[in-house]
Amino acid sequence: MDNSFVIQGKLVDVVGRQILNAEIEVDNGVITRISESNKEFDKFILPGLIDSHVHIESSMLIPTGFARAAVKSGTVASVSDPHEIANVMGVPGVKYMIENGKKSPFKFYFGAPSCVPATPFETSGAVINSDDIKELMDSKDIYYLAEMMNFPGVIFKDEEVLKKITHAHKAGKPIDGHAPGLSGEDLEKYAAQKITTDHECTTVEEAIGKIEKGIKIQIREGSAAKDFENLFPLFKTHPEKVMFCTDDCHPDDLVKGHINKIMGRAVAKGADIFDVIIAATKTPKDHYNLNTGLLQKGDPADIIIVNNLQEFEVEKTYIDGKLVFDQGKVLLEKQTEKAVNNFNCKPISESDIIVENTGAKIQVIVAKDGDLLTGKEITEPVVVNNKIVSDTEHDILKIVVINRYRESKPQVGFIKNIGLKEGAIAGSIAHDSHNIIAIGTTDEEIVFAINKVIENSGGIVACNKGQYKDLKLNVAGLMSTEDAEFVAEQYEKVHSMAKEMGSELTAPFMTMAFMALLVIPELKIGDKGLFDVTKFEFTSLFAES
Repeated sequence: MDNSFVIQGKLVDVVGRQILNAEIEVDNGVITRISESNKEFDKFILPGLIDSHVHIESSMLIPTGFARAAVKSGTVASVSDPHEIANVMGVPGVKYMIENGKKSPFKFYFGAPSCVPATPFETSGAVINSDDIKELMDSKDIYYLAEMMNFPGVIFKDEEVLKKITHAHKAGKPIDGHAPGLSGEDLEKYAAQKITTDHECTTVEEAIGKIEKGIKIQIREGSAAKDFENLFPLFKTHPEKVMFCTDDCHPDDLVKGHINKIMGRAVAKGADIFDVIIAATKTPKDHYNLNTGLLQKGDPADIIIVNNLQEFEVEKTYIDGKLVFDQGKVLLEKQTEKAVNNFNCKPISESDIIVENTGAKIQVIVAKDGDLLTGKEITEPVVVNNKIVSDTEHDILKIVVINRYRESKPQVGFIKNIGLKEGAIAGSIAHDSHNIIAIGTTDEEIVFAINKVIENSGGIVACNKGQYKDLKLNVAGLMSTEDAEFVAEQYEKVHSMAKEMGSELTAPFMTMAFMALLVIPELKIGDKGLFDVTKFEFTSLFAES
């Protein structure tokens, strides 16, 4: 059988915390014998790696496509929250991810999205209530209750929130957390509900406070939020309480490396080699009770071969003894999958996004590169023919959000620090409800970009003077059925055009996508209007005099 073999190398035993020259025998996908060898080997044998918290949708790939990319980096399993597609399509979207994932030997461990919609102040494509959560918790395909973003609902004992938590407890499944900055008495109340992870920590002090309440910390290093540098000291103080995760990993990053790259950085900064590998393997396995191997007799043969214990460049990846990546070649077949979507939006015209001048100053969203937080600025607008327009001289551009699930009036605001000097960008990735969002220098360019997204039934677009680059995302307006390399290449083209038009942001589309996230301060915009997150209420574009 193709999953029965003998393999030799320097075995890294994370259970015994030792490295030994060894021979491993695998029979029918299971490790049946491990014996020490007198030979000296130069390659290292490690357990397969686990991403402890990821939204597959952010890779813009369906699960089978994600798997084909991730195995190149030695990742064999992921603890996956299908929150994004759930906001678009509800429970059927979750089931779509599960069923597609089953077509790959990659080990997808999906959770039940706990907060759909994330907030009542925007329009999502679906709702997942406590009855839906009960149905999902009873499924053998669901392994945990995914990130409980509604921490105020937990703290103030919202009845619907507590029902969801209770269903998870009754099913004996863990609950993931999401509580940025939470501390003190509020943290005690949150942790008291047996919420046992958090991936939102940005400081060591915050992380230690949560660890002391029984919460494990997922050190996040994704395409948007990057917390590794700030949280690395936990390897010196609480190594047994940390895991690695990417949370949101764009396709251009995924094809360059995954959890193995974070491990390499940790070792380079002086972390103990066993602590690093355990954070990427044993800790998530034990916490979520995953059926993944640790190179012990009787374990599934989830094995990777790496060149050394510094860069962790992967040469071979096995899942349940099946060779899925070998010397640069992915051995997983590409799976054909139908596209599903929820897109009911008609093209718009320039008249739909006109802002009449009232003589008042305007409130402007102030974006920050690499940060989900925004600021707020009050300024005099630029007025042409009694209409307020984008001010490229001062980098204050029009931003538009449109409900993509039913016909509705576009909402218009203004944003600073995007940097476009010409053209526009738009997309159907707008956390968390994933309506259409666009930013541009003129109404003409904004409308062109939005209508191209509508024509494609989802995706991202950059345009200028009739020229455009686009990436079609035919699954829920979030993912493509194409391969990672193609999606990454197309994404790079769209990204590059945005940069050529003047944006100096590290990731213009990622930044734009989070401008609709109404739970992260200070000023954001959704499909129902401009939103002051600090006051948790809608606000006017026009500042009070």
